[in-house]
Amino acid sequence: MPEFQPLRMERAKPCRVGPQDQSWLTAPQAPIRRWPLEREAPESGQVTSLVEYLPGARFPAHYHPAGEEILVLDGVFSDQSGDFPAGSYLRSPAGSSHAPFSQSGCVIFVKLNQFAAEDRQALRLLPEAVPSQAFAPGITGQLLHEHGPEQTWLLSCADGARLVWTAAPAAELLVLSGVLQEGEVRTGALSWLRDPALGELGLLAAAPTRVLLKIGALRGL
Repeated sequence: MPEFQPLRMERAKPCRVGPQDQSWLTAPQAPIRRWPLEREAPESGQVTSLVEYLPGARFPAHYHPAGEEILVLDGVFSDQSGDFPAGSYLRSPAGSSHAPFSQSGCVIFVKLNQFAAEDRQALRLLPEAVPSQAFAPGITGQLLHEHGPEQTWLLSCADGARLVWTAAPAAELLVLSGVLQEGEVRTGALSWLRDPALGELGLLAAAPTRVLLKIGALRGL
């Protein structure tokens, strides 16, 4: 078996991953498929990935040594704290544990072991639990989480809006629906972008577009 190599962990370098690049892998613990976007080690360390729970999938109880962050993209994700439909946002701080499952199946975006050391906030936010506010011209958003310089936004961009901000341009985003245009390159749903200058690029919404945006959270940059 080839020796493991870290996947896209050089966070000072721009990174673009789209569905055409996807490689779904079967998880060893449960009927779950994973699409790793960045990974520090085989089954530990910092990880960002898309995860699909097949109907009836259950994951063994486990701890999160440095936290877990989840956005439910499709279906219903569940654990001992409740059932969370698409659009739900969950944060489980360092040292927490759960035994997640999905009766009907679901797709989630997951970030593991990337919490700031002093960030101990647990969140279980259902869709529309957070009021919208202006983010930029033509863009409204829900500020899901904020800790120090770190902000996590769920943004709705009108057709033709420019995704820009002035402070802390280093960021990552996941396109949830619609299209972002970067020069001549069009980026659609389930595309993941990470760039130390993302806020300065002036990404154009080429259709009504929703994104998950994380500012100030590129660990190790």
